Amino acid sequence: MELLDHLMMGFGVAFTPENLLYALMGCILGTLIGVLPGIGPVPTIAMLLPITYVLPPVAGLIMLAGIYYGAQYGGSTTAILVALPGETSAVVTVLDGHQMARNGRAGAALAIAALGSFFAGCVATLLLAAFAPPLAEVAFKFGPAEYFSLMCLGLVGAVVLASGSLPKAIAMIILGLLLGMVGTDVNSGVARFDFGIPELQDGIDFAIVAMGVFGFAEIMTNLEQKENRVDITDKIGSLYPNKEEFKEAWPAVVRGTALGSALGILPGGGAVLSSFASYTLEKKIAKEPQRFGKGHPAGLAGPESANNAAAQTSFIPLLTLGIPGNAVMALMVGAMTIHNIQPGPQVMSSHPQLFWGLIASMWIGNLMLVVLNLPLIGLWVKLLKVPYRVLYPAILVFCTIGVYSLNYNTFDIMTTAAFGVIGYVWSKLKCEGAPLLLGLVLGPMMEENFRRALLLSRGDFTTFVTRPLSASLLALAIALIIVVALPSIRKKREETFVEEG
Repeated sequence: MELLDHLMMGFGVAFTPENLLYALMGCILGTLIGVLPGIGPVPTIAMLLPITYVLPPVAGLIMLAGIYYGAQYGGSTTAILVALPGETSAVVTVLDGHQMARNGRAGAALAIAALGSFFAGCVATLLLAAFAPPLAEVAFKFGPAEYFSLMCLGLVGAVVLASGSLPKAIAMIILGLLLGMVGTDVNSGVARFDFGIPELQDGIDFAIVAMGVFGFAEIMTNLEQKENRVDITDKIGSLYPNKEEFKEAWPAVVRGTALGSALGILPGGGAVLSSFASYTLEKKIAKEPQRFGKGHPAGLAGPESANNAAAQTSFIPLLTLGIPGNAVMALMVGAMTIHNIQPGPQVMSSHPQLFWGLIASMWIGNLMLVVLNLPLIGLWVKLLKVPYRVLYPAILVFCTIGVYSLNYNTFDIMTTAAFGVIGYVWSKLKCEGAPLLLGLVLGPMMEENFRRALLLSRGDFTTFVTRPLSASLLALAIALIIVVALPSIRKKREETFVEEG
């Protein structure tokens, strides 16, 4: 009954004209960046972070959340129509979604993706509303030692579930932690690792790193590739799946929703891992696995449902524990701190309108996305015909304006450009940027809780293992490292991220 009261309050907040407008803007932007290959939610949200300075906290977060889960919808459109995944999580969608389009079932494939995503988004949002309050109650029992151990577990999880090489993911996490130490020491007030540069005394803004590593580097990577635009047919066909397609897709939607909801909560899990894992699961349990990669509806419905469910449930650790599970959630932490809102369990008690308004807006946003994605297919098809060489100058200008507006300092633009070059080199070396961003965001929080725990225990390092909850979290992190080091598990992990077909 209490949950219903909270949800009614949330819908009251979300249904205001202002918040509905920002939800719609977020969904349109999310779909747009999902449709256009070469632009992702991380650089877009990083670019728009400065705008949230002038927006009310609820409106700003509703818009940014809409961009994130909207990109999951939009990414499937290009993956199905032209075999170009607009979003990383839509890579698996290409395998069967594009084959359905080539078999003359493009409309049915788009409908399966949109309706599966809508179902998954609604169920995952319900889980977020149901499980967030009890988790927040548990989080209130956390002290500095428990938070430090939880962040250790989060970083280990991000490494284990990263889609690339384990050693490279570890290196990127450590580099992110080191970058997080740049600036003024909170306890002593002494500047450290700033190399005598005054602009670095406040630390390196994670929006600058995100924009460089994900925005500028992505532009450079895309510009070196040859334009690979396939001729797109404007004839989409019927948007109604036939009886056989519906029968094969529906169970996969349910399984994908369940799998994505669970994996989205894990640190480092998120939409990408969920879509790959769902495709692997569907192929393993299928009676005719040879049909996968040739236009099997289950190979499209499962991953699409999984990535949307994960996008919603990844808000659970952020809103209840204050721990970002992926790069987008790390940027959401920044959006909250801009408005002096500390992510964590106190959000629910001190900012209930923001918490429940954000959850309610996700239901509204999912409904908006179905309306945007099915009737407006023709518009997205026309947008796909715009060459990337025409798009990138506008993206570059918006990124630069966004960076400059953070502190109105040209040094920030040069720093972003430097991280762009570094990010481009990392992409060549197959090093993921997401673990770096997580390390950068969690590093200062880890250090603060580590030092606070030692201060409370009068310098006793055993406080991390003598407190039961802290010891359990550390033991879980160590167990995770041991398990993933096993040869059979490591092989399975690598297979999960291999594109099958």
